[in-house]
Amino acid sequence: MNSTSAALAEQFVPVTYVQQGLDALRSREKQVTTLLAQRRLPDKGWDDASVELLLQTLSAMDSNNFLGSAGAGEREARVFSPLVARRHFHLAHGIGRSGDVAAVQPKAAGSSLMVQVANALAKDVLRLAGMRAVQAALVLPVATGMSLMLVLLQLKVSKPNARYVVWPRIDQKSCFKSILAAGLTPLILANTLVKEEDESPSGYLKTDLVGMAALMDQYGSDSILAVMSTTSCFAPRAYDSVKEIAELCQERNIGKKRGCHEFCYLTGSDEVLRLLLVKPM
Repeated sequence: MNSTSAALAEQFVPVTYVQQGLDALRSREKQVTTLLAQRRLPDKGWDDASVELLLQTLSAMDSNNFLGSAGAGEREARVFSPLVARRHFHLAHGIGRSGDVAAVQPKAAGSSLMVQVANALAKDVLRLAGMRAVQAALVLPVATGMSLMLVLLQLKVSKPNARYVVWPRIDQKSCFKSILAAGLTPLILANTLVKEEDESPSGYLKTDLVGMAALMDQYGSDSILAVMSTTSCFAPRAYDSVKEIAELCQERNIGKKRGCHEFCYLTGSDEVLRLLLVKPM
């Protein structure tokens, strides 16, 4: 509500009440200003009303939601079902343009802004996870397996002679399929059983670092593209020794090729997977 609307509202409602309402609106607007200026996760999470207000505002910036607009040209978003439109806050344009998924949509300023903010927040999350050297992030509408495959394919460009991915076994098909779909061969490494300190018959499965080192030495660093490990899994499989794995990669120069990034973090539907390259952060 602008100043003119506020002044007119005072003809219907007492000035003090209007001012209280304006203060509430300004506080939510300030959240958006801070988000766009700092480009990081807010120190205090937003309530649902603030999130929904931002989504509705961004949606109103897209051409398909302009008042009096009936777009029928190229890249015009149209949704047949009102239920689907409401479910997605009337956001229908998608992201990117032909050949560039990160490009700005000329008819969707709101959607394009939302994508850029999402990328900035993803970058901040990665930095919070320890990846201080991250320069940019790109959020793509794909899940674990496709994400891993895309990264592996990109890594192959910088190391075309590498054929293998060392994979400490995790019974999750997406990991395995992503390696095969990228045209690579998984070197499956069995985990080692770690006994509980109380000498109970139970235990958990952990990374076999000795076996991994032997596997690396057997196949050689030039033929190994990456080590794919996990930081989360269902029992009795424990998280991998990611720091120690990274040290093994550093010692053997695995991944140390021009164009390779030190780390590639991928978030999936069930866990966070890492392709550990070069050195720990």
